[in-house]
Amino acid sequence: MTNLINFALMEEFAKIASDKRGVRLEEMKSLLDWDKFLAMLPEKDSVRGRPPYERLIMVRLLFLQGWHGISDQELEFQVKDRVSFRSFLEFPDKIPDYSTVWRFREELAEDDTLENLWAEFQRQIEEKNIAVKKGCIQDATFIIAEPGKQKHSDEPRGKDAKTSRSKEGSWTKKGKKAHFGFKQHVKVQKGTKLIKEMAITTAKTHDGTIDLAKPDDIMYRDKGYTGIPTQAKGDGTMKRGKLNIKQKLRNKRISKKRAEGEHPFGTITRCFKGGKTKLTTIYRVYIQQAFVCMGYNLHRLLFLLRHSASSPQKT
Repeated sequence: MTNLINFALMEEFAKIASDKRGVRLEEMKSLLDWDKFLAMLPEKDSVRGRPPYERLIMVRLLFLQGWHGISDQELEFQVKDRVSFRSFLEFPDKIPDYSTVWRFREELAEDDTLENLWAEFQRQIEEKNIAVKKGCIQDATFIIAEPGKQKHSDEPRGKDAKTSRSKEGSWTKKGKKAHFGFKQHVKVQKGTKLIKEMAITTAKTHDGTIDLAKPDDIMYRDKGYTGIPTQAKGDGTMKRGKLNIKQKLRNKRISKKRAEGEHPFGTITRCFKGGKTKLTTIYRVYIQQAFVCMGYNLHRLLFLLRHSASSPQKT
């Protein structure tokens, strides 16, 4: 019966294959060698309970979640409801429930599993030989979380408090606006606008305390990093304060170069409904946002490959 249902779903998907959204999912899926991730996702031995779901299904679920900015519960519903999501998962016989998604995300925090996934993902992108420009941009953005509510009382606060407040989120101000939650730091490759590295901190952490540069990088940064050293060999940090004409012109040149670093944040917020979280701890937000970043990179890679294919070849 299950095979018959899946066959019917495949037939249904074939009818709507001309829809750009469904086609885009299939094209992005085809860009990766998913089997290469299997060695990093060992099956856990279990002598009781339901059999574990295929690990690659779980990874693809987190990509879908990152692209659509939805909760675990909504992810479960959407996969059951949307044939394009089923197709992206290769029409599995059973759909993992939201609690299984949660547990799998927790498992990714063990050992170096997520770091290995990220490294393999970056390796596969580099294999595409997309042309890049010299230099990288480091920037940061807020990941907004729920501040929660709690009446003034003698009840404990912090991790022991019975409140909806994010346990590790914090308040900070930028200009006249207050923000609560976390901060995402990224290193973006010039030319491709792909995210090469990322980190998550609490919102009140100063941007300059996180250095994502490698010793051979040329790094472009805004005025928030002024006076803060980097291990990059080239430090293109904008200056602030009373500047002479030469320094103002330098800032203008750097500003144009680092403008590409805003592109990932805009796409994630506008297209993926990102920039917010319901998770309450840094490591959980880190795992969530890592898949958002990988999802963005896959989305961006598809555009770059299409653009490369459509551009006239020089002889």
